[in-house]
Amino acid sequence: MTVIALLTDFGVQDGYAGIMKGVIWKIAPATQIADLSHAVPPQDVLRGALALSRTAPYFSAGAIFVAVVDPGVGTARRPLAMRLGKNYFVGPDNGLFTLVIERAKAAKDDIRVIHLDRREYWLPEISHVFHGRDIFSPVAAHLANGLPLEAMGTEIDDPILLDIPHPQRIPSGGWRGQVWEVDYFGNLSTNLQRLHIQGLEPNLTVHIAGRHLDGLVNTFGDRPPGTLIALYGTSDDLVISVVNGNAAQSLGVGIGEYVEVEPSQPGTRMSS
Repeated sequence: MTVIALLTDFGVQDGYAGIMKGVIWKIAPATQIADLSHAVPPQDVLRGALALSRTAPYFSAGAIFVAVVDPGVGTARRPLAMRLGKNYFVGPDNGLFTLVIERAKAAKDDIRVIHLDRREYWLPEISHVFHGRDIFSPVAAHLANGLPLEAMGTEIDDPILLDIPHPQRIPSGGWRGQVWEVDYFGNLSTNLQRLHIQGLEPNLTVHIAGRHLDGLVNTFGDRPPGTLIALYGTSDDLVISVVNGNAAQSLGVGIGEYVEVEPSQPGTRMSS
């Protein structure tokens, strides 16, 4: 049974995600549908890209991901479908697939990107404001039914990619990165990964918003409630948290805040 996984910024109160499911099941009734999230912040393409990149690796080969965070719906932006390795992705050409494309390139996976310009695989009537229903859901359903990707449009090699900030080396031998996501709990996820930091462990200092954290902890329970900590998150990214609290509110920072990790200097002490 084919799985179609949905990621949108539609919320759940208005029924739009449910409409997409109805379209899919009408065309491909045996399809299993999974909800990745419908709570991506409105029009936040980067947050959508992060959520998609975080969840997609945990699905089996052949899964189809329909991602719709689409502030340009109805404009000249292209609708896309792509095969990255053994999975498929369907949605707008606005950078939403940047991170999964980057991962596929790093893994040297086969990449095939199609501009969806064969209207016979869309719904008969196309709204200017709901391509999730009228284009992306029917295309995903046809894929689930076994229609070849290449039958749905013209192959391209220039999908839009976001200008993703990457960590930079600093003179101390450490790294400078940024907060690029604030989660439901107020944890600050950064673009610094374990692969950047592990060579500095265990004697490292994390600097953020004028605070200095000496070393990393393994889990939230390693420090008392209210303590500011740094640790690796679920995607091996560096995360700044407050135990049983909200780091974003406590520090008064958000997306774009700079974070530095460097070798510890004599006399450094943990800031709580």
